Amino acid sequence: ERLNLESNNVGVVLMGDGLMIQEGSSVKATGEIAQIPVSEAYLGRVINALAKPIDGRGEISASESRLIESPAPGIISRRSVYEPLQTGLIAIDSMIPIGRGQRELIIGDRQTGKTAVATDTILNQQGQNVICVYLAIGQKASSVAQVVTTFQERGAMEYTIVVAETADSPATLQYLAPYTGAALAEYFMYCERHTLIIYDDLSKQAQAYRQMSLLLRRPPGREAYLGDVFYLHSRLVESAAKSSSQLGEGSMTALPIVETQSGDVSAYIPTNVISITDG
Repeated sequence: ERLNLESNNVGVVLMGDGLMIQEGSSVKATGEIAQIPVSEAYLGRVINALAKPIDGRGEISASESRLIESPAPGIISRRSVYEPLQTGLIAIDSMIPIGRGQRELIIGDRQTGKTAVATDTILNQQGQNVICVYLAIGQKASSVAQVVTTFQERGAMEYTIVVAETADSPATLQYLAPYTGAALAEYFMYCERHTLIIYDDLSKQAQAYRQMSLLLRRPPGREAYLGDVFYLHSRLVESAAKSSSQLGEGSMTALPIVETQSGDVSAYIPTNVISITDG
């Protein structure tokens, strides 16, 4: 993927194995925008940021494809949120109920139960006609496997897609994974379905983006993040919407997770995501 375009050079990042690339190798552009295959066959599968299966259950057949980064729905394409999305947690459903099409932030220090809230919400969607997409970014492979096992034991994988890029994955794929998950959720939303997407977590995606940006010699800003790190998350979270009646009234509800350090919610990434989400 091309990230830098200057008068005398182009900055690109590798999306896969680069063992065959050497100094002096010729590189050609495909002339296409990055896209992934999409279909119902992805339900119940574990895939990576390039939509390739990593669960050892064979290839996934798909006849359609979708751009990894599509423009968010405009004002005319949306309607007001009026249907509830039950999390199964009484404290949330009674005090701060979530509507289908909203963006609600789960924020806290490590080991405070952020992933537990997200996974409980997915488990509670059984029988609710909601398709769930769980994004695991920069986590331990054992933690991701534990979440997948929980989903399988409770029968939640029937309506769930897990997109995982673990801690040993290249920064480029950790950066890309949330957009892949969002593209899959958008596909179902435009198929007049209700979807729930969990970004676990956006702090690690921002760190991966910072690594890429510094390697590309882009000028760093606050906390060494690039100046457009706000746009990195805003274009991702803004894709959550309740579609208008002309588009079938599907919905995409987003629950992004952000990890804080020592409860500091005034840090750069937490304040950015707080300002984008509904609450």
